[in-house]
Amino acid sequence: MKAMILEKICDLGECGEPLRLAELPDPEPGDGEILVRVSACGVCHTELDEIEGRTPPPVLPVVPGHQVVGKVEKSGSGAEKYRSGERVGVGWIHSACGKCDLCVSGQENLCADFRATGRDVNGGYAELMTVPESHAFPIPDVFTDVDAAPLLCAGAIGYRSMNLTGISGAGRLGLTGFGASGHLVLKMVRHMYPDMKVYVFARSPGEREFALELGAVWAGDTTDKSSEKLDAIIDTTPVWKPVVEALRNLAPGGRLVINAIRKEDRDKEYLLNVDYTEHLWMEKEIKSVANVAGSDIAEFLKLAAEIPIRPETETYTLAEANRALLELKQRKIRGAKVLVIG
Repeated sequence: MKAMILEKICDLGECGEPLRLAELPDPEPGDGEILVRVSACGVCHTELDEIEGRTPPPVLPVVPGHQVVGKVEKSGSGAEKYRSGERVGVGWIHSACGKCDLCVSGQENLCADFRATGRDVNGGYAELMTVPESHAFPIPDVFTDVDAAPLLCAGAIGYRSMNLTGISGAGRLGLTGFGASGHLVLKMVRHMYPDMKVYVFARSPGEREFALELGAVWAGDTTDKSSEKLDAIIDTTPVWKPVVEALRNLAPGGRLVINAIRKEDRDKEYLLNVDYTEHLWMEKEIKSVANVAGSDIAEFLKLAAEIPIRPETETYTLAEANRALLELKQRKIRGAKVLVIG
């Protein structure tokens, strides 16, 4: 099979093309696993974190990619959930132990044995991949393969982030950073809570214009003050400055939810600007988002189909994965980037 493989950790701005197109042996499904022929795979900022070493793969080389849509090619021993030809999706969660207190309580995303698709095991930047059938999810018929791919991570993690804000109804929500996840959260909120006001903070004028097109009531730069204090803010940026700036815009008792697997160190000194009275006083909260559980993906796919949510997408071939990643790093974004494979 053809696959894009990561062979070394490097700064994307320096190494240029970190992934190499290679011919690999076709994988075989193990016990309880299915073999998926990949048709589309979303491109996520977490791939940049892997490539640049902020969440490095434990073993190299590895095939990245964790927003995977494809059809079941065959099943391993004991795998009976899916038939050959059925369409499934695979997200960031490849597996967890299934036995610890966290897994039993539905918090498998926090399991010490959590394994991530495309980091701890080979992922979807390839023609074929394997996954436990327990962590493959049916794709609703309403979505094309390209539509569905970003829903499996950008959508599911946005859904989890929104739930963690604790707000609903006529609340005031902020989104700082407006890429794949942010634009899907806005689409979801507009349907679920039509009276909720959504404020978007983004460096790019194009992203701010896009947010207003999708129904945001206000859009400004990351450093701007919103026209009113916000009940919750979801941060999807890779750096620290937006976190500090977001805290200034929270209302008393407000919550900042940080939806990022890692933060870059390039502006870490900005944390020295945190002032207790301005940024944290009045019972403001900060909460991180750690991975996704299978329930997040299953619930969000069902919700997205009911609305329905259709992401804005830009498509690339498998061989163009390096270009898609570089554009992502350069913030050349409108919606989500998806590799079309096969």
